[in-house]
Amino acid sequence: MKALVIFDSIFGNTEQIAQAIGSSLGAQEGVGVVRVSDLLPEQLAGVELLIVGSPTRGFKPTPAISDFLKNISNNSLQGVKAAAFDTRLAPDDIDSPVIRVLVKTGGYAARLIANRLKKKGADLIIDSEGFFVKGSGGPLKEGELERAAEWAKQIDEAMKPH
Repeated sequence: MKALVIFDSIFGNTEQIAQAIGSSLGAQEGVGVVRVSDLLPEQLAGVELLIVGSPTRGFKPTPAISDFLKNISNNSLQGVKAAAFDTRLAPDDIDSPVIRVLVKTGGYAARLIANRLKKKGADLIIDSEGFFVKGSGGPLKEGELERAAEWAKQIDEAMKPH
């Protein structure tokens, strides 16, 4: 299976999650983990599984991830299985009631990533996931790398023919 985990990261937290996902899937050949700014277009050729992740910045993915998704040709992900993730503050860690309401309304990056992947023709095989950081710069909360590895195992399971 050719799988690609594409991510952007500002403080390194999303990169850690992407690496944990890639390592968990990495028992198979052909699993790559690539920062979106280092992605070469030919790396997408023949991809069977595409996982895209970003920190949540202003209720959405980073500009680099947004541009990457926008520049994918319509329906070019037809037949590709996909999943989306982000890093975010846990709702309980948001002090401001106003910001909590805005988060409920605006949401997180993973939902937008998943919607854009679907619009480009991808088949979402698992619910998008958010991984929690302590404060806007991190670090990751305890247990999040393990949770990322477990989420990757669920993706791997969903990839198997039933």
